[in-house]
Amino acid sequence: MNKSLLTSIICSLTLPTLMAQKKPIDHSTYDMWKNISSADISKSGSYVFYTVSPQEGDGYLEVKDKNNKLIQRIDRASGSKITEGEKFLISTIKPVFKDTREAKIKKKKSEDFPKDSLLIYNIKDQQQIKLGPIKSFKAAQNAINYVAYTQELNTPTVADSSKNKIDSTGAELAKKNIKGTKGKKENVLVLQQLHSGDTLQFWKAESYFFSDNEKYLVFNKKTEEKDSSGIDGLYLYDLSKKALQKISNGKGVYKNITFDDQSNQISFLADKSPAKAQIKDFKLYLYKIGQDSAKVLIDKNTHGVPKDWYVSGDGQLSFDADGNKLFLGLAPIPAVKDTTLIEFENAKVDIWHWKDDYLMTQQLVNLKRDLSRNYDAVYNLKTNELISLIDDTFDRTSYTDAATEEWMLATTTFGNRIEYQWQAFLLQQIYAISTRTGERKLIKSKWNGQGYLSPDAQYIVLFNEQEGNWYSHNIATGTEHLLNKDISVQFADEENDMPATAPSYGIAAWADNNAGIYINDRYDIWYFSLDGKTKRCVTNQFGRNNKLVFRAINPRNNPDPRKKTFKINEKTQLFLSSFNESNKENGVFSVNPSKTQNPLEIIQDKFTFKNFATDEQAKTYIYTKENYSSSPDLYISTQFKKEQRLTNINPQQNDYNWGTAELIKWVTPNGHQAEGILYKPENFDPNKKYPIIAYFYEKLSQGLYSYQAPAPTPSRLNIPYFVSNEYLVFAPDISYETGHPGKSAEEYINSGMRHLAKNTWVDSTKMAIQGQSWGGYQVAHLITRTNMYAAAWTGAPVVNMTSAYGGIRWGTGMSRQFQYEKTQSRLGATLWEDRDLYIENSPLFFMDNVNTPVVIMHNDNDGAVPWYQGIEMFTALRRLQKPVWLLNYNGDDHNLIQRQNRKDIQIRQSQFFDHFLKEKPAAEWIKTGVNATKKGINWGFDTK
Repeated sequence: MNKSLLTSIICSLTLPTLMAQKKPIDHSTYDMWKNISSADISKSGSYVFYTVSPQEGDGYLEVKDKNNKLIQRIDRASGSKITEGEKFLISTIKPVFKDTREAKIKKKKSEDFPKDSLLIYNIKDQQQIKLGPIKSFKAAQNAINYVAYTQELNTPTVADSSKNKIDSTGAELAKKNIKGTKGKKENVLVLQQLHSGDTLQFWKAESYFFSDNEKYLVFNKKTEEKDSSGIDGLYLYDLSKKALQKISNGKGVYKNITFDDQSNQISFLADKSPAKAQIKDFKLYLYKIGQDSAKVLIDKNTHGVPKDWYVSGDGQLSFDADGNKLFLGLAPIPAVKDTTLIEFENAKVDIWHWKDDYLMTQQLVNLKRDLSRNYDAVYNLKTNELISLIDDTFDRTSYTDAATEEWMLATTTFGNRIEYQWQAFLLQQIYAISTRTGERKLIKSKWNGQGYLSPDAQYIVLFNEQEGNWYSHNIATGTEHLLNKDISVQFADEENDMPATAPSYGIAAWADNNAGIYINDRYDIWYFSLDGKTKRCVTNQFGRNNKLVFRAINPRNNPDPRKKTFKINEKTQLFLSSFNESNKENGVFSVNPSKTQNPLEIIQDKFTFKNFATDEQAKTYIYTKENYSSSPDLYISTQFKKEQRLTNINPQQNDYNWGTAELIKWVTPNGHQAEGILYKPENFDPNKKYPIIAYFYEKLSQGLYSYQAPAPTPSRLNIPYFVSNEYLVFAPDISYETGHPGKSAEEYINSGMRHLAKNTWVDSTKMAIQGQSWGGYQVAHLITRTNMYAAAWTGAPVVNMTSAYGGIRWGTGMSRQFQYEKTQSRLGATLWEDRDLYIENSPLFFMDNVNTPVVIMHNDNDGAVPWYQGIEMFTALRRLQKPVWLLNYNGDDHNLIQRQNRKDIQIRQSQFFDHFLKEKPAAEWIKTGVNATKKGINWGFDTK
C-alpha cells in the first residue's frame, strides 16, 4: 500500500479519537481565558511591555526585548511606564485578587482593604525595588530619574522628627523610605531618586504634579481645620537645586496645577474661602519661576469676567505652546439654597415645560455635569487682557494642538435643541472665534453636519450631511471650496438603510504641512488641498475596484498627550489596514501618499490585526493578531515585513473542543444577496445532526476573523460555549427596508436558517434564535410570524412601539421618538402619520400567534429600553398561557454589568437551550420557577 495513503488512513482514524478527547467548555472555565489589556513599545524599539489579564484574578506584566527575549515577568503590575533613556520601568503592583475578595467578604472598611505597592525595576541591571503600600504614584512626562508617590504613615514623634531632620515644611531627606513609627496616620508625599534610591518626604501633602521636563515638583499641603501651624499652601520643589519654596499660602482647595511647556510658569486654581461657604470663590493664580510667590491673576472682579460670573473651579487650565496665552473656564455664579428653610417641609417637584431645551429627564441625568459646566476664556500674558470666548449658549470648542494660532472653533445648537427629540440630529451654528480679540465669525448657520478646525487654524473643514459633500472654508477670506467637486464616488455611508441622512466615512488624517486633508470614502483615501486646487485618490481607487476598505493606520507612538492630531507626512511610507468585503480577510498595505498609485500588499490573510503601536522612528511595530480559532496574541515586526509572535496567552484552548467559522452566502426570497457566519464545533461530524441557534443584531459578518473568548457575556449568545458543546451557531447579516424592520428580519434570518436546514447535518426540528436589545426585538417579532423555532431567547426587547415611542431612555434621559422615526427602528414616520406601521412592527399585538417557548431578560435598571417592555411581553404571553419566563437581574442595566449576573445567565441560557434543543431534563427554574420566598436561597439550577 502507498505509504502516504496509509498515513492518511491512520490519521483519519485517529483524528476523531483525538478530537473526541477534547473537553467541552463549561461554566467553570471562563476565568482561565486571558487577554492583552495593554501593550506598548519603548521609544527606541528595544523593549516591548504588555499586560496579560484574566477575566477574573491576577494578571501579569512581561517585559521583552525586540528579539522576544523575556527580561522580566511582574505579577499584578498595572499602569507601567518606561523612563527616558529606558533604564527604569515603574509600575503599580495591585493587591492579590483573593485578598481583596476576602476583604469584601468580611465587609472591611475601605481603609482596611489591601493596598497597591510600587515597583521600580532597573531594566539594565535587572534589579527591582518594591515600595508600599502606596495610594498613588506619578512620574514626569519625560521622566529620567524621579518618581513620586503618596503613602499613609504614622506621624513621627518629636524624637523621630529630630533624628530624621524634618524641617518646618515637613520635608525629610533619607537614604531609604522611612516609615513613621508612632502617632496617627498622615498623608506623606515621597520623592524618590531612581538611580540612588534616596528619598525626600513631604508630610501632609495632598495633590502633586511634575513639570514635563522633571525640573520641578509642585504639591499642596493640607492640615485639619483647627490646625494653625501655617503649613497649608502650595509648594514648589526644585529637583536640581534641592530647594523647597512655598509659593502660595493659606488653607483652602488647590486645583488644576498646570505648568507651561517650558516649565517657566505655573497656573492653578485656589479657593481660600471658609470651608463651610456655600459658594466656592476660586481665583486663578500665576507663578513665574524665580518669583517669591504666586499672584492672583483673575478673580470675579477682573475686567473681562462677565457680570455675575466667576472663575470656575471645574474649568481646565492650559497654556498655549509658547506660554503666551492661558486658557481657563468661567461660569455664572450659581444660586444657592436658603438654608433657613426646613427641608422636610418643602415640596420636591420637577416642572416639565414644553419650551425647555432639554427634557427634564435629560436635565436630571446631566445635573452634575451641568452644575460644573464652564465656558472658555483666555488670558493674554503679554497684553494682560482677559477675553471671554464663549457664553453659556455654546456646546463645543476646538483648538489646535499648540493653541498658539488666533482662531478657535465653536459650535452652538441653541434654539434648535428641542427638535432632537424626533429628528436625531441638531442643527448648529459654527463659529470661528479669535483668541486675540474675541471676534466671532459665523461660518455656518443651521448646519446639518460637522466642522473641523485645521491644524494651523487657517481653515474649517465642513461635512454637509444633507448633501454628502466636503467643503473647506478659509477663515480669513471667507472663501469656500467644494473639495469633492466632480468626483463621482460618495463620501457619505453608501449602505445607510436608516431613514436619516447618511454620516461621512470620516477624516483619515491631516497633511503634515497643514495644506491639505485626507478623507475616506467607502473604500479609498483621498487627498484634498484646502485651497481647492489639488485632489487625488491616494489609493488610486484600488480599494473600490477590488472591494477593499483601506484605512490609515494611526499607531500609538509614545505620544505627547497634548498632540492629538494625526498627520501624514507625504515623504514617508503610509501603512494602511485593509478589509476585503467579499471574503472578510484583513491585512496591511503600504502606499506613497504623494503619488497616485495602487497600494502595495504586505499582508492579506484570514486574521484580524488590531492595537498597532510603534517606536519613535516608526520602524518596529507591535500589534495583535487573531481569528476565531486563534487567540489575540501580540506580534512584533519591522514595518510588517517579517513578524514574530511574542505571546501565547491562551494555551489551554488546545485542551477544549473549539470551533471553526466560515462565510455562508445565499439568496433571500426577494432576491437579495445575503451572507452570514456559520460556527461549527471542532469535532464536527457531517454524519450527525446538530441543533442550531441563530444569533443576530444587524451586520456581523465583518467579524468572521475575530476571536471570541468564552466568557459570561452581558446577555448576547456565548458563541464559543455553545459551539464547544456541539451546537451550530449562525450569525446572519440583515439589511432593512424603511418602515418594515420586522419583515426585513424575517427575510434574512428565516431564509438563512432554511438555507442551512437543507444540509443533512442540521436538525431542522431543533432550531432556535437569540438576540439582545435590537436583536431581542427581532426575536420577539419572529416568534409572532413563524413556528419554525423550537426555542427563543430575547434580551431587553421593544415589543410595543406605540408605548415605547413616547418612552424615555433612562440612561440619558432622552426621548425615544427619534429612534423610531430616523434611526435604528427605521419606521420613517411619526406615530400619527402611520400608526399602522407601528402596530405592524409591534410584536405585542400578535402575541396570540406565539407557540415558541421564550425567555425574556429585562432588568429594572435598564437605561436604554424601558423594562416595562419586557413586562408587557411577559404578561401578554402569560395571559395567553404560552410558555414564557422573565429574568430581571435586580439593579442591573440594559446589558448585564455585574459579573455574577453574567455567570448566572450563561447557566440558565445553556440549560434552556439544552432542554428544548437537546431534550435534556429541565432545570427547576424552567419547570416551576423560583418563588420569592426562596430568592437567594434556591437558584433553581437543579435538573433532577
